[in-house]
Amino acid sequence: MTEKKIFSKQWFFSYFLVIIGSLLFAVGDVMFVNPYMMAPGGTYGLSNVLNAIWPWKISLYAICMDIPLLIIGTLILGPKFGVKTVVSTILIFCFTFLLEMFWGYTPVIHDGAIMQTPIEGVSMVEIPNGGGWFIPDYFLNTVVAGIIYGLAIGLVFRSGATSGGSDIISMVLHKYTKISLGTLVLVVDSCITLTSLSLGDFRLPIYSIILIFIESKVIDIVVEGVKSYKTIFIVSDKYEEVRQMIINDLERGGTCMKGIGMYNGKERNFIYTTVSRREFIHLKEQIYDIDPDAFINVIDSNEILGNGFKAIRE
Repeated sequence: MTEKKIFSKQWFFSYFLVIIGSLLFAVGDVMFVNPYMMAPGGTYGLSNVLNAIWPWKISLYAICMDIPLLIIGTLILGPKFGVKTVVSTILIFCFTFLLEMFWGYTPVIHDGAIMQTPIEGVSMVEIPNGGGWFIPDYFLNTVVAGIIYGLAIGLVFRSGATSGGSDIISMVLHKYTKISLGTLVLVVDSCITLTSLSLGDFRLPIYSIILIFIESKVIDIVVEGVKSYKTIFIVSDKYEEVRQMIINDLERGGTCMKGIGMYNGKERNFIYTTVSRREFIHLKEQIYDIDPDAFINVIDSNEILGNGFKAIRE
């Protein structure tokens, strides 16, 4: 991402996103994830597990891991993380520390009131530091936590920062093993998630994985938007009629290319174009009327930049 001019509107807006994203991340971790002892990857996920085993502030556990990781990442990979990533790391630590100080680990979502003593025969979870007991609502809490985490990390990504933390481990391993970064991120975060098994409840890693899934979908929406486009390749004997329909009816452009059929070696014309989801429905109907035997290859495209779509500068 290109660096914004200092003190410009874009510069202030990007740091505003960092601040809001960092605050939401701290809220999600302290108020939703930690009370349920989940570990949805990252240094804060591991900190939640350590906090449950050896009580100490989540923020202190996490910053003790984040600072060495930032130093190691900079030494091995170069200073590619940027100032905003460091700012985000510090802000998340500060917001988390303040919430731990003034809010504690009391959950926002629970079934019924918080009790000072457990109810016999009822499955309850103890709040650390003598905060009482509560009846958990795992599923609702997981959904809400996933949405908050997704919003938080999505806003940080939109600002041009990265999440840092355990992702740096994946980047370092990628440099030396050449295993895909996506695979390494999945492996590292899965190992952190599985550490929640040490707390004696097999449901915790399952709910953590559900949280990660919801979080990833929300991140995609925040970063890429809700619009979905279809990139289409059309092969038709009535090529000219299809081309005119796309230009005149849909008012879309495209690229006309020539190819050779693999089976019979015959030269064919085909059209490459991109349309919105709504336009695609109309396009299918029109092509069926023109040439029911046309071949259409459809690819989902989350982001299209350029003339007629989203400006590249955005």
